Amino acid sequence: MNNLKLIIFLGALASCSSAKTVRTTGVRPTPTKSTTKPDNNISKPNIPVATTKPVTALPTEEIFKVNLPAINREFRGVWIASVANINWPSRNNLSVDQQKQEAISMLDMLKDNNFNAVIFQVRPSADALYTSSLEPWSYFLTGETGTAPYPNYDPLQFWIDEAHKRGLELHVWLNPYRAHHTNGGSPNSLSMANKLSDIVVRLKNGMYWFDPANPKTQGHVSNVVKDIVKRYDIDAVHFDDYFYPYATYNKGADFPDNATWNAYVSSGGNLSRADWRRDNVNKFVERIYKEIHAEKNYVRFGISPFGIWKPGYPEGIVGSSQYDELYADAKLWLNKGWVDYFSPQLYWPIESKGQPFGSLLNWWKSENTMNRHLWPGLNTVEIKSSDRPTEIKDQIELSRQILGADAGEVHWSIAGLTKNSSMLPTLKNGPYKEKALIPKSPWIKTVPLQTPTLFTNDNGSSIQTSWSNKNIKDVFQWVVFTQYNGVWETEILTLDTLSKDIPKNKNGKTLNAIAIKAIDRLGNESDYMAKKIK
Repeated sequence: MNNLKLIIFLGALASCSSAKTVRTTGVRPTPTKSTTKPDNNISKPNIPVATTKPVTALPTEEIFKVNLPAINREFRGVWIASVANINWPSRNNLSVDQQKQEAISMLDMLKDNNFNAVIFQVRPSADALYTSSLEPWSYFLTGETGTAPYPNYDPLQFWIDEAHKRGLELHVWLNPYRAHHTNGGSPNSLSMANKLSDIVVRLKNGMYWFDPANPKTQGHVSNVVKDIVKRYDIDAVHFDDYFYPYATYNKGADFPDNATWNAYVSSGGNLSRADWRRDNVNKFVERIYKEIHAEKNYVRFGISPFGIWKPGYPEGIVGSSQYDELYADAKLWLNKGWVDYFSPQLYWPIESKGQPFGSLLNWWKSENTMNRHLWPGLNTVEIKSSDRPTEIKDQIELSRQILGADAGEVHWSIAGLTKNSSMLPTLKNGPYKEKALIPKSPWIKTVPLQTPTLFTNDNGSSIQTSWSNKNIKDVFQWVVFTQYNGVWETEILTLDTLSKDIPKNKNGKTLNAIAIKAIDRLGNESDYMAKKIK
């Protein structure tokens, strides 16, 4: 009998254990019908009833919707040449402090006159105005190839920092194939003309040139470009019009590339020599474009070719043919979209008989089938005109008519702005009266900027205004909008400007509203935040 009780007790215990196991595995056990009547005298435990307490809502600021005006946009660039000390540094024996002062003076001038981009020559002839393990310090910087500035500093980094502080883009300008310039002293043991003598040829004017057909040339220049893009916070890479050299550089003789040409023919190549040369450059341009964007997608690639593709394009155009002389099929690069911006050097007046500015720009526009930026180069230094400032002003205005919302230009060179006392006033009082953002590059995909936060505080006669953004590292500039008597005004500000006192009354008009947008380094706008002023 005792054994039977023990068995019943163990069975009940196992049943309870099994039920617990079932519940913990999430399977509902089969209910069993109870035969025990409920005892109504047993007091039920006080189970708290869930009640929703009223939550006091935090005051939320009403979203203020406005219609903001379009922001003024135009690319306003200027070339700053280091080769032969054309622009900077003005001499190759300046002290570091003198070099820096010259740079700051130029950048301040550009900011004050509403430019927005600098195209700075950092590699004039297989040398470097920056710290490089691939090529030597430039003769034009220190007076001796391979000698670092003293005290040592990095000119490119300095230019980038100072340009960006002022809201200016910094494009690095490289000459891809020139290995040594005649104004660069005698090539020493550190010169690439000697270090890479197996892929360099000497021209009859004394210059040294890389052979564009040699794969080692293409690999070396590619490495130089990738190194700069990787290590520096630049906005673009820029090539000029020197591919195969102008015929005058070799006194009319053909380019001395027999070794690579014979190797090509021996390997079964069937292109003509001219087509083979163009093919070398075409493949190189495509490669550089893709490699830049693979390293940093937002870094753009620009080329400034000679302004005439071929005589007769468009009809009536006469002059040199870059297609036949430089073996540069620049039209193809534009057609293929292997550039982000294209600045043909249209260095002739509007009324030129054989090279009219407007006809050439319209023709290049017709070839811009991939809708890249087309910003012509202007000969601000020595355009053949009795009134250069007016001619340049007229060319800018004509470019705007032809190019519309994607207008822009690049001035050759900064000397054209400083050596003619009327040039800067003519531009600032005319087409450059207001600041402008660079045009957007919609084919370059980016993550949209977050909307900035706007803070305002009434100080009586003014509104103390400040702003911030969670991802400020992605911001390049700010745009502040102020509305007086229903009319919006726009102001473009540098990244480090994070506050502004805005008067409540100006010129007899009353401040109605304030808004803020963030701008990224490609000119893209964030959404806005606006506040009504009462």
